Order: sequence, then structure tokens, then C-alpha cells
Amino acid sequence: MPNSNINFRSVARALTIVENNLNGYAELLKGLGQSDVPVTGITGPPGAGKSTLVNAIISGLLENEKKVAVLAIDPTSPFNFGSLLGDRIRMATHFNHPDVFIRSLATRGSLGGLSAKTIELTDVLKASGFDHVIVETVGVGQSEVEIAGLADTTLVVLVPEAGDEIQNIKAGLMEIADAFIINKADRDGADLFVNNLKKIIHQDKDKVLPVYKTSALKEEGINEIIRFILSNPQKDNGRRLALLTQKTYNIIQQQKMAGIDKKKLQQDIAEAFKKADFNMYRFASEYIG
Repeated sequence: MPNSNINFRSVARALTIVENNLNGYAELLKGLGQSDVPVTGITGPPGAGKSTLVNAIISGLLENEKKVAVLAIDPTSPFNFGSLLGDRIRMATHFNHPDVFIRSLATRGSLGGLSAKTIELTDVLKASGFDHVIVETVGVGQSEVEIAGLADTTLVVLVPEAGDEIQNIKAGLMEIADAFIINKADRDGADLFVNNLKKIIHQDKDKVLPVYKTSALKEEGINEIIRFILSNPQKDNGRRLALLTQKTYNIIQQQKMAGIDKKKLQQDIAEAFKKADFNMYRFASEYIG
């Protein structure tokens, strides 16, 4: 294999430099070349079993002799700015595998489920010699939409219990999903949920999306997912341009916000809030002005 030797320590060091804006990070990013390494984004609501599913997908990719990098996005508390960083524990079976690299990243208060650094770190991984990069998001708020601006293929993971929310699915997820995965499909109501989901999907004649049933814990239905991922469905040029535009927009937005420290912002707000005439919009305007 052309990428048989990947120095994981060098990869980890490069990610740390970029994540923390250490000396040389800008030059490192500017030196990255174009890469056609596929990126699969996996998103969905909390409790859908995404990490267990990713674990099973890693196994499938390894069976196909792929070297895999995983970027697992963990939630950051809006109150203490801490992160659980627990995905590496749930993926422990692959943590020491010589062909698997797993890195957790805190959202650090980013709106939605993606850290502002996710795009940059993903590009570093793409340039590091892996055959496939997987990005798993928290699956809250805008993360489902954000992942579409990052991944070549976006998999949306749902569970049968989401049945009550199925009418809301089309509004957001239909726009960005390349496939739906109904995980924990051995539970009651799974078939009904899948049928209802397919009815909604098939209303859009221009984009009929595949729906897969899995039980990640039992490693059932994973082979179909692997075949879909490895087929690397190509997005049309218009959509690719839209995704590239979104990624560039996010990078510019991040650089514009580089001087805003959220902890300091909270302290400054606490001080300003003591004043009787505090106005959030006036404060924000003066803060960035």
C-alpha cells in the first residue's frame, strides 16, 4: 500500500499545532496539497449509537485494508467549557490498532456540533496518508448542516424512537444526507419507522436516498454501509462548489473571530451585566468594534 508508513506521532503533533494555533500552524495549513482522500461525516441525535456504529465501520474498512483516521467531535459544556472526550473510550477496540488513528476534539462552544477547527484538522488528516477519514459529530443543533460543508459523504443516523419527529426530518436533513442509517433496528417499531422515512424521502423525485438498517452493537447491516462508503458517491460540481464555498466561509469566519476568547467574553459580559442599562446588542457592537 502506498501509505504503509504513517508516523502517528507526527500526525498528532501537527493536529496539536493547528488546533491550538501554535507557532507555524498557518504555514503548515498553507503547505497542504489537494487530496482526494474521501471524508465520511456521521451525524445524528444523541443516543443514536454513532460511536458504536463508527467502531463497526472502522472494522469493515480495516477488512478492506484501509488505513482510517477518525475525528470525533465531543460536546463542550457552555457553562464550564469542559468536554467529555469519551469517544476514544467507546472505540477502545481500535485505539491501539496500527492502521487506525483516533482523535477527539471539543466543540469549544462552537455553534452547532462542529468546532471551528474541524475543517483544518480534517485537511491535515487527509494529507497524512490515510485512505479514509471519518468525522463523527455531536449531532445537536446545526451540526447536521455543518457536516455537509465538510464531508464528501454524509450519513445521518437515526433510531426507531425518533418516529415522533419524522415529519421534521425533511426540513433539514434531507438537504444534506447522502444516506440514512436506522441504527438499533432490532428494536420494536423499526420497520414502521423505516417505511415512514422512505415515504418522506420518495416525495423528492430528484433525490432518492438509500436507507439502511443496522444494529451496530451486534454488527448487523454494517457490510451494506461499507459498500456504500467505498463506492464514494460523487457529488455534482455544483454541490461540490457549494461545499467548498461553505468551508472557505467557515475558515474566514474563524479567522475573523480569532481574537475573541469566550472565557474572557463571559467575564466581560458578567461585568457589563451589572449595569442597569445593559443591552446585549450594544455590547456586542462595541465589543467587536
